[in-house]
Formats: sequence, structure tokens, C-alpha cells
Amino acid sequence: MKRDLHPSHLQPVRHPVLPVRGVVASPHRGAVEVAALFGLYGFYQLIRGFGELDFESAQRNTEAIVAAEQRLQVFVERGVQDWALGVPGLAGLLGVAYLALHLVLTPAVLVWVYRAHRDRFPLVRTTLVVSTALALVGYVVYPAAPPRLADLGFTDTVSEGAHLNLSSDLLGSFYNPIAAVPSLHFGYALLVGGAVAWLARRRALRLVGAVYPAVMLFIIVATGNHFLLDAVAGGAVVLAGWAASRLLIPARREPVATAARTQRHLERLAA
Repeated sequence: MKRDLHPSHLQPVRHPVLPVRGVVASPHRGAVEVAALFGLYGFYQLIRGFGELDFESAQRNTEAIVAAEQRLQVFVERGVQDWALGVPGLAGLLGVAYLALHLVLTPAVLVWVYRAHRDRFPLVRTTLVVSTALALVGYVVYPAAPPRLADLGFTDTVSEGAHLNLSSDLLGSFYNPIAAVPSLHFGYALLVGGAVAWLARRRALRLVGAVYPAVMLFIIVATGNHFLLDAVAGGAVVLAGWAASRLLIPARREPVATAARTQRHLERLAA
């Protein structure tokens, strides 16, 4: 009797066919990915700023965040900003970095993953999409003012350093000023920094990826845009997005060529 030449570990892994899985599990053409992400970002900004702004609830929620940090003895944001303001030129640099890193570096890393590690791109892209959707829910159910708008003595260093008034009527029509929880500045930094630390071949780049979330945490606190607990919430939605994406995207299968070599080896053993 011949041995079974088709052991179970060589059989193709079959997953339930779900329409959403077919869309997200594979990378698409670059133009399609770019158009989809730009469209989703525009939709995100539209929904984020939609509806009436409940500043009273936002102020109460911000007070609750401050009280929680005081109980945990981690209410250090004023001290961090005061130190940054005491270093000549640093506040202005951080104000520019707050905008540039979020708006330029995040898409740049996504492009790099797509070009250099295309098989990993669906997981990174889907994590970003799911975590952004979760963040939108957070903005609706828990409006909160950033430190610079909470009457706690913080300075709006982005408006002063980058010469871009975040509280202006023009910008206010494009974003929600009381959508501080969760912090996607930190969440996206955790995602793209983790992707670089995971996928980069050079040790120096992996180190940069590993420290980038901490750098962004310092930036968002020193500029008066987020509390530490905002960042914790941002990290939580990204981790939840990653977990959901792992459920949607099948694990990488054994390469076809490797499976074929293993099959031929078993056939020789059975002869």
C-alpha cells in the first residue's frame, strides 16, 4: 500500500469565502490603493467634523481625563511643554513636525511597504482602515478637548510655530477641534513605526521605527494637542485594528515552490 503522499499540512488552507476578505486580503494596483486611501481619508475628515460640536461634554470629558491622570500620577503634560518652550527654537520645530510627520511620513511609509513588501501591505493598510473607523466611533461617543483648548494654561505651539491657526474658522470647517480621543497622531505613528521596525532590513531603520512612536508621543504632548491617555487610546484602537485585520487576512501560506519540493521529496521516500 502506498503511503499517503498528500499529508494535511501540504493541503491548501481553505477559509470561508467572505466578500470583505477578498477585497482586503490582497494588494491592488497602486492607483487603486492610493485612490481608496485618499477617499477614505477624505471621508474620515468629513465624518469627523460632521454634526453639532458639544463643547460642554468635551470639557467635562477632558476634566475627567485630567483627574484620571492625576490619580495615576502621570499628569506631566504641562511640565513637558514648559521644558520644550524653554529650549530656543524647539517649540517651532515641534509644531512643524506635528503636521509634517503625520501628513507626510505616514503615507510615505505606506508607499514603502507597498513597493518593498507588497505581501505585507494588506495587513498594514487594513489595520489603518479599521483603526480609523474605530477612532471615528470614539470621537462621536467621547468628545474631548485637547490640552490647548481646555483652559489649563497650555500654549498652542502648532499655531505659533507653524504659523497655522488650528482654531481658525477656515480649518475648523475641515476638522473637529474636540476629537482628541483617541489620538491617531500617536496611533498612526505606532502603526508605521511598527511596520518599519518589523520589515526594514537595516538595523538602523528598524531602530528608527521602534523609537518613532515615542518621538510622536513627545511631540503631541509638548505641542499641547494630546494628553497621555489620548495616546493610550490611540494605541489601543491600532492594536484592535491589527487584531481584526489578522482575522480578515489569512496567514501567509507556504510558497508554492517550497511545497512542490517537499512533495517530490516525499514521493521519492515512498518509492
